[in-house]
Amino acid sequence: MKNVQEKKISSAPDIVQLEAELSRVRYHNRYRRVVYSTVYGLIVVAAVAVLVATLWMPVLEIHGSSMTPTLEEGEIVISRKGSGFKRGDVVAFYFGNRLLVKRFIAGPGEWVDIEDDGTVAVNGVRIEEPYVSEKSLGECDLTFPYQVPDGKYFLMGDHRTTSIDSRTSTVGCIEADQIVGILVFRVWPLPRLGTIS
Repeated sequence: MKNVQEKKISSAPDIVQLEAELSRVRYHNRYRRVVYSTVYGLIVVAAVAVLVATLWMPVLEIHGSSMTPTLEEGEIVISRKGSGFKRGDVVAFYFGNRLLVKRFIAGPGEWVDIEDDGTVAVNGVRIEEPYVSEKSLGECDLTFPYQVPDGKYFLMGDHRTTSIDSRTSTVGCIEADQIVGILVFRVWPLPRLGTIS
């Protein structure tokens, strides 16, 4: 009977083994908490990034050549939501199912005049357009001078010979609720990283 009791006592863990097991359990619990908090933090950051990208600063990819040389095919840009834009700002807007990018030329009630050589005047004053590399009347079916209707905006692409924009009745002037925002920053490609003007 004594031998059986001695075997039971000797098979019980000693203090060192209990402390090692307790330390292992504590480490495992700490590790689990760190993993959970890291995953939770990443989920929160991703959710905030998605909200910022959709509500305040949509990220857009440029398609087409209507805004060259300012914006090239495949570039990725950040836009800022809002309606307070000024002449010369580059804006993104919905046209049908597509998102287009053009430059703000004139607002509601303003008079636009485009000469045969492509020179643009707003309210009788020629506007400076350093972003246009080659002026052109382009595709146009409007009679000038043209008054922008109330609540609408006259937009044109920088590549005037190929851009289909407010100069044609196909696109026409754009309503304020169609405008997504003002393009403010180019994030890709890295060599062209910077503000958009």
